[in-house]
Amino acid sequence: MSELPFDLGYLTIGSLAWLVAALKFRAWRREPSRGLLVVALAVASPATSFLLASPLLYRAVDRLTGVGNLATLLVYLGIAGFSAAAVVLALIWMPPARRAGAVVWAAASPPTWRRARRRLAAFAVLGPLMAALFALGGPYRPETPLTFDTDFAATPATALFLSLYQGLFAFALIDIGRVCLGHAARLPAGSLRRGIRRIAHGSFTACGYVLCKLLAIGAACAGARDLDWLSTGLGPVFAAAGAVLITAGFAGPAGAAWLRRRRDYRALRPLWDLVYRADRRLALEAPASPRTERLALRDLEWRTARRGLEIRDGQLTLRPWVDPQAVAAAGRVAERAGLDEAQRAALVVAAALRSAVTALAAGAPPRPREEQPVLPGLDAEPAEERAHLVRVARLLDGRLTAEALAEGVDGVDDVAGVTG
Repeated sequence: MSELPFDLGYLTIGSLAWLVAALKFRAWRREPSRGLLVVALAVASPATSFLLASPLLYRAVDRLTGVGNLATLLVYLGIAGFSAAAVVLALIWMPPARRAGAVVWAAASPPTWRRARRRLAAFAVLGPLMAALFALGGPYRPETPLTFDTDFAATPATALFLSLYQGLFAFALIDIGRVCLGHAARLPAGSLRRGIRRIAHGSFTACGYVLCKLLAIGAACAGARDLDWLSTGLGPVFAAAGAVLITAGFAGPAGAAWLRRRRDYRALRPLWDLVYRADRRLALEAPASPRTERLALRDLEWRTARRGLEIRDGQLTLRPWVDPQAVAAAGRVAERAGLDEAQRAALVVAAALRSAVTALAAGAPPRPREEQPVLPGLDAEPAEERAHLVRVARLLDGRLTAEALAEGVDGVDDVAGVTG
């Protein structure tokens, strides 16, 4: 049997999973929480196992330690680590308790963590037991990175070691899969629900690996090798597919959030440029070049939040120069266009800021406070405020904003003609 496909598959999956784990550990260091640490460990443990299961690294471990097939124990202990983390996640993602008709999630409650510690204590005992059974069943020669389970299953201690490992893994997969399906059903549509469902589907898919292994191990214990292909062929396919789905489930929501922050950060640039040209004191630093901004990958939440604050400061600075006629015209244009309330508010602010920048550049005097129009969105919650500013930025150079500004100018001319 060629080992190259297993090297390529296991090393690729393990490397990608470790990339996700590294991002989770980085997030945990920034905002420490036990739940996030458990998620990071739930990804890192099987990622390490996939790397060590590749025949290339498997043989390297054996050469370095001089212990035949030691990598099998390390791989299975890594999967046992995932099982422990998955059981804890299943606890903290338990279905909600209903109190007075309200749905309450108590993921981090002290009783929940006490139950988690009891289960972790059980795994702390089972891990050394697996290692002891593995040692009792040895020595393991020759080196068999792909066929260890069926080659040595006839040894009672090894058979018990393999059964214990598969039992722990199956329990964890079913537990986390069941809880994730229930959790996803209570979440609103979006990337988080999709991610939780992928974890559930990946867990149930990986159960196929357990079934294949148990059938092949049972047949090998009975002296039959007809089912070895389940262990060496079909089982790894289920394991790889499950790992990909579970890793994607953990990575998906974070990736979607990163893309959303990056999209918002770049979408706000035209609006930020507008207020920066009006008053360069608003910004902490000069604007980045378009190329630098396109390459911005880190600290996007901080960059976007700072950009939003500077835009708000600019809006307050420009308020005395906002043309009330432009504000009124924007309301009429929005009504004719059939815009909803959020888009209408964004159009009003876009037209107001454009009119203020024009008036300021023309040297117009500021209006007294009592004549300054009150713009929508100033009292929005932080989450809605960002969405509002992004809508303003996207309408800033649009057709409706130009139409509102033109109509506002015409209104001023009409008033001037009447009074003249």
